[in-house]
Amino acid sequence: MASELPILRSDSRGSSLHRPGNSRSVAIARWCAGRGWPVHPLAEGRKTPTGNCVSCREPGHTHVGCGCPAAGRWCHGFRAATLDVGRIEQWWGAHPGLGVGVSCGPAGLVIIDIDAHERHPPGRDRLLPGIPIPDVVDLTGLATGFHTIGLLAALRGATSPADDDTTLRVRTPSGGLHVWYRARPGHQWQCSTGSGAGRALAWQVDVRAYGGYIVAPGTPTRAGTYEPVGSVREPALLPDWLACELERTGHLPSADVPAPRQVPPRARQAVIAAGGGRGAASRALAVLLTEVTSCAAVPGGAAFSEKLNRAAYTAGGLVAAGYLPVDEAERVLAGAAEYARPGQERRYGAIIRSGLSAGRLRPLSPGGRP
Repeated sequence: MASELPILRSDSRGSSLHRPGNSRSVAIARWCAGRGWPVHPLAEGRKTPTGNCVSCREPGHTHVGCGCPAAGRWCHGFRAATLDVGRIEQWWGAHPGLGVGVSCGPAGLVIIDIDAHERHPPGRDRLLPGIPIPDVVDLTGLATGFHTIGLLAALRGATSPADDDTTLRVRTPSGGLHVWYRARPGHQWQCSTGSGAGRALAWQVDVRAYGGYIVAPGTPTRAGTYEPVGSVREPALLPDWLACELERTGHLPSADVPAPRQVPPRARQAVIAAGGGRGAASRALAVLLTEVTSCAAVPGGAAFSEKLNRAAYTAGGLVAAGYLPVDEAERVLAGAAEYARPGQERRYGAIIRSGLSAGRLRPLSPGGRP
C-alpha cells in the first residue's frame, strides 16, 4: 500500500462530506489498517463514534453480550475496531460519509493531544501535575496546551512534541495538534486528560492510548479536516524523556494490583440465602460479585461496567429461573457496586437495570443456560 495519505487539501473544509460515491473514508481506513492500526466508524461530520443498534442507546448497555460485532456491524466505538479489509469495505463502502477512528491501544500508539483553547490557567500546581513551578517563573501569556507541553519539555531540556518534526503530527480543526508516537513493545500506556484528578501529563494536554481512540489523519468533519503537518506520515518511537514523564504521572497500569477484596458479608449472605441452599446457582453469582468488588482496588480502568453488567445479566437469569427474588438480586448487585464505586449510584443503577432486564429473557439453571 502506498505511503501517501489519501486526503483533500486544506482549502476543502468539509467539502466532500456529502459527495456521492465518496471513497475518501474507505481509502483512509485502508491506509490506517495497512499500518496495523485497527479502525472504527465515526459519526458523519463529527469526531465521535456512531452507534449501530438500539441497545447502544440504552443506559447501562455495554459491549459484553452485544451481538453487533459477531454480526459484522460496528458497535461500541473503539471496541469494534478492525483490520479486516472486507469489513472495512463493507462499512465505509455502504456509508462513505462516516469518519475514521483509530483504536490506539491495539495499534500500539500513544497520541499526545494538545489543545489550543485559550483559557485562564488553573493554579500552578495543576499546570504540570507533580512538578512545582516556582513563583519566580513568569507564566504571563500561558493559555493553551502548547504552552504547558512546551514548558514541560523546556524543564527537561527536550524538544516539545508540538515541534517534533520526526513524527506524524496532525492539526485539528480547532487549532490543536495530535502528535503520534509508537509505544515500545510491552508498554500499555493508559489514557488521561490534562486536568484530571488522577493521572495527567499537563494542563490542556491529553494522552490517547489504551482505552481510547484518535481521529485518523485526513478525516473530514463539519468543523474542518484533520490534516497532517509537514511531510512525515509515520509515528516515531515515543521519546525516552516523554516515556519517563508518562510513567511518572501514572500512565502505566500498576504492577502491584492488590488482591481482589471479598464480597461484603451482607451481600454474600444475601446471595446464599436467596439461593435457598442451591449452592451452584449461589456460587455462580458470588464469583461474579467478587469480580465487581475487586474493582474497589483500582480507581479506574478495571472494566467495572463490564463486570457489573455480567453479574446483573447472570442474576437476571437466576431470577427468571426462580432461584433468586428480583428485589434480592437488585440489593446484592447494588451492594457490590456501591462497595466498588461508592457514590456512583446513577451510573451503576443503570447498568444493573439493563443487565437484569436482558438476563431475565434467558433463565439460568445451575448447570448453565438451557
